[in-house]
Amino acid sequence: MQDAITAVINNYDVQGKYLDGAALDKLKAYFSTGATRVRAAAVISSNATTIIKEAAAKALIYSDLTRPGGNMYTTRRYAACIRDMDYFLRYATYAMLAGDPSILDERVLNGLKETYNSLGVPIAATVGGIQAMKEVVGGLVGPDAAKEAGVYFDYLASGLS
Repeated sequence: MQDAITAVINNYDVQGKYLDGAALDKLKAYFSTGATRVRAAAVISSNATTIIKEAAAKALIYSDLTRPGGNMYTTRRYAACIRDMDYFLRYATYAMLAGDPSILDERVLNGLKETYNSLGVPIAATVGGIQAMKEVVGGLVGPDAAKEAGVYFDYLASGLS
C-alpha cells in the first residue's frame, strides 16, 4: 500500500527523473487536502459502528434481502454482510488517508466481484450499501470532507458495478 507521496516518488525514481511540475502539483494537491482527510478519518473511525448500522438500515435491512430466502436471511449471512461493509468502510478510509483510490484495487476489489458472483451475493445491493455508507459519512464529516471521502466510496461502487 502506497500513499500519494510514495507513488509519485517511486514513479519518478523508476524513470530516473527529478520531480517535475506535474509531480509537484500532485504533491501539493495531496498536502492541501491532508487536514480534511485526517479529520474525516477521525470521524469515521470514532463512528464506524454507527455508520455501518445506519447504512445497513438505509439500504439493506428493509428489503427482500432480509426476508426468508433473501441473501441476508439468517444471522450468519447478515453478519457476513455487516462484516463486508466494515471492510469497505475501513479500506475506503485507508485509501482516503493515503490519497490513492488504487489501493482499493489491491486490497479489496481484485477478484471480489467474481467471488461475490460465484457466491450469489447481489452486487447491486452491495453497491447500494456502499452508497448508503457514503451518504451517512457525508452527513457526519461536512461538505469538504464528504466530497473527499465520496471519491473512495464511488471508486468501490464503480469497481463492483
